[in-house]
Amino acid sequence: MDGRPPQKEMIAELNERSREVFRHIVDAYVETGEPVGSRTISRRLGLNLSPATIRNVMADLEDSGLLYAPHTSAGRMPTEAGLRLFVHGLLEIGDLPEQERSNIESLCAAAGRSLPEMLEEATAALSGLSACAGLVLAPKTDRPLRHIEFVNLAPGRALVVMVTDDGIVENRVLEVPRGLPSSILVSASNYLSARVVGRTVSEARAEILGEIESQKSQLDQLAASVVEAGLATWGGGSPGTLIIKGQSRLLTDVTAVSDLERIRALFDALETKEAMLRMLDAAIQAEGVQIFIGAENSLFGYAGCSIIIAPYTDNRDQIVGAIGVVGPTRLNYARIIPMVDYTAKVVGRLLWDKQDEQSHS
Repeated sequence: MDGRPPQKEMIAELNERSREVFRHIVDAYVETGEPVGSRTISRRLGLNLSPATIRNVMADLEDSGLLYAPHTSAGRMPTEAGLRLFVHGLLEIGDLPEQERSNIESLCAAAGRSLPEMLEEATAALSGLSACAGLVLAPKTDRPLRHIEFVNLAPGRALVVMVTDDGIVENRVLEVPRGLPSSILVSASNYLSARVVGRTVSEARAEILGEIESQKSQLDQLAASVVEAGLATWGGGSPGTLIIKGQSRLLTDVTAVSDLERIRALFDALETKEAMLRMLDAAIQAEGVQIFIGAENSLFGYAGCSIIIAPYTDNRDQIVGAIGVVGPTRLNYARIIPMVDYTAKVVGRLLWDKQDEQSHS
C-alpha cells in the first residue's frame, strides 16, 4: 500500500483529537453505511468530550473536505477524499488471522485442477470471504501452445481455440466468409499446429506471415485469410483473461436506492472487460496491494466504488496477473486489504507448483 505526500501533509495538519474523531467516524460508517452523529462518536470514544465539542471537530473536518452531510441535520459521512486519506494514512492493518489464512489455502487448493480452474476457485473464495465481487486477471496467453483449433460457430463466424502449455484456454470469435467449407478450417488448424505448437504466437507470427506473403505456405487463399485473421485476434495486446465471480454478493447489503443504482452501474462496468483489463494491467506494474477508491479509479466515471487488487508472480518471479475484489467504497479495508494480499501470495505459490510440475512431466 503506497503513501501519498498530499495525504501525509493533510494528516500532519490534523491534531490528535481530529484524527481520533475522524477514525471513529470512518469505522462506524464502514460498519453501518449510515451517517454518523456526534453522540455516537462520543459513546465510541469513551473520552470526556461532549457532543458539542465533537460537532465542532466534525465541522472542521467537513471544511477540510473529509466529511459531508448527506441531509440537513443528519450525521456525517466520509467523502471519497476522506476515505483515501483514511486508507492511505490512518488505517492500521494487522496480520490476517490464522483461521482466514487456512480458509483461503483450503479454498484455493489446486490438487487435480487445471490452472484456469484453480484461478476460478481462488476468485470465488476471495469473493465469498470478502462479500464483494472477486476478480482475477489470468496470465497472458503469449506462452507456448499445446493446441490450436478453428471451430465453425455459425454462418460467417468461427471460434479460435488456443490452449497453452500451462493449461490456459482462450477463445476468440472470428469473422469468416459465409459458406466457408469446414475443410478450410481444418486446413488452417493443421497449418498453424505444425508451426505454432510448442512456441508462442508472437514467436511464430512473423514466420507464418512471411510464408503466406511469399506464397510458400501451401495454403489456398481462403485458408490463408483464415490463418491471418486468427493471428490478428491475438495482435491487440490484451493483458490477459478476466474472470469475475460473485457479482450478486454486492446486492446483499444494499440499504438505499442510491446504493442500488451504484451497484447496477458497477455491474455495467464489470461487463466492460477491456476497460477492466487495462486497469488491472496497469496495476500489476506496481508492487504490492493497489487500492482505487471512487472517482480516482479511471475505470469508473462515477462515485461509490472501490477496487483492491494485488499482483501475483510465476515461478520465474515475474508478475503475470492480479487478483482482488471490487465493491462499494464502504468496504472493511482493514480486513480485506491483507486478505487480498495473502490470496495473491497463495495463488502465486500454487502457480509456481503447477509450473514446476509441468516442467518435470
